[in-house]
Amino acid sequence: MNPRFEAIYRVNTSKKCIALTFDIGWGGKVPIPVLEALSANKVKKATFFLSSTWVSARPLLARKIKHYGYEIGSHGYRHENYTEHNNRWITSEVKVAEKTIRKATGVTCKLIRTPNGDMNQRVIQLLGSLGYSTIHWSKDSMDWTNPGVRTIIRNSTTGVQNGEILLLHASDSARQTARALPFIIRKLRAQGFTFVTVSELLRMRSK
Repeated sequence: MNPRFEAIYRVNTSKKCIALTFDIGWGGKVPIPVLEALSANKVKKATFFLSSTWVSARPLLARKIKHYGYEIGSHGYRHENYTEHNNRWITSEVKVAEKTIRKATGVTCKLIRTPNGDMNQRVIQLLGSLGYSTIHWSKDSMDWTNPGVRTIIRNSTTGVQNGEILLLHASDSARQTARALPFIIRKLRAQGFTFVTVSELLRMRSK
């Protein structure tokens, strides 16, 4: 089946790899510490899903993510549930986000994570027709709830399987993510995992 027309939660692969993904919707305090934690721990591959309202407000930070070499996907424009809107509204949102992200970073996104992870088959089919693969997640760090660094680490590193997509955040609401990251990275590496982008996972899936 064409991965553009189904939501991707994880990828069945024999390779011991995981995709770290970060949603950013607002704020300028958390992204830099997250980027620095990834860089300091020599993680060269991760995927950031950027809200275009955030990109409009902080284009320099968006470009910094690109400069670090990380993959950029779309997190839409307004943070509203797509299933509650018609196709014309969704198409407009996606196109505005696409244009904004491309203008700031030079990247034409092919991956999208819907706001709140909200979707149904109609939304997935529409996004596929617009040229996007809809990316969900299979492991949720719950970092946006700020449950404590240890809990974020445990949520992110317990029972991990090959091809997982881990949901993290680099919005200012996720105040504990940057502190948890070095421990998450070390624990996953100790389990034998390497880090790949979501696009790399999708290519593994198609083989």
